[in-house]
Amino acid sequence: MDETWVRHYTPESKQQSKQWTEASFSAPKKTKSVPSARNVMASVFWDAEGILFIDYLEKGKTIAGEYYSNLLTRLDEKNREKRPGLQKEKIIFHQDNAPAHKSVLAMGKLRDLHHEYELLKNPPSSPDLASSDFYLFPEFKLFLAGQRFSSNQEAIAAVEGYFADLTKKCISLKGDYVEKYR
Repeated sequence: MDETWVRHYTPESKQQSKQWTEASFSAPKKTKSVPSARNVMASVFWDAEGILFIDYLEKGKTIAGEYYSNLLTRLDEKNREKRPGLQKEKIIFHQDNAPAHKSVLAMGKLRDLHHEYELLKNPPSSPDLASSDFYLFPEFKLFLAGQRFSSNQEAIAAVEGYFADLTKKCISLKGDYVEKYR
């Protein structure tokens, strides 16, 4: 599980905005763009088979212990619904060290859920365990770059479409997390 901001506008990266020009011509000037201040927080719960569910934080709300505890309840429900073969299996769960994730409410909720969850330890400042930061979100941010959304609903629809396609791709790759390049 991990969270990411979905901005109503994310400028293209330098790599994305490059264009070919003839040697005798200079590249056209581009104005500097800044990301939109309007955004929505997406909490993405996923496994090797794809996305389990995505929650979108309401405007003006923050992810605190009670809110996150409720997300864990929804995760457990989605696991029972989408992964019925895991009913009696221990689930290894990874989250970062955010205060809401480590709150007494969240830790208690993980112990009380239907499934048995084993919390994978996350050392402080250890990005190598945050696999979403290496593949899931960078590719997602590339997808968003250059797109403009006029509302949270438009942004959410784009997120849902992207991750639905990613889930299909994950199934076709038979659970391999990263595509293999030759």
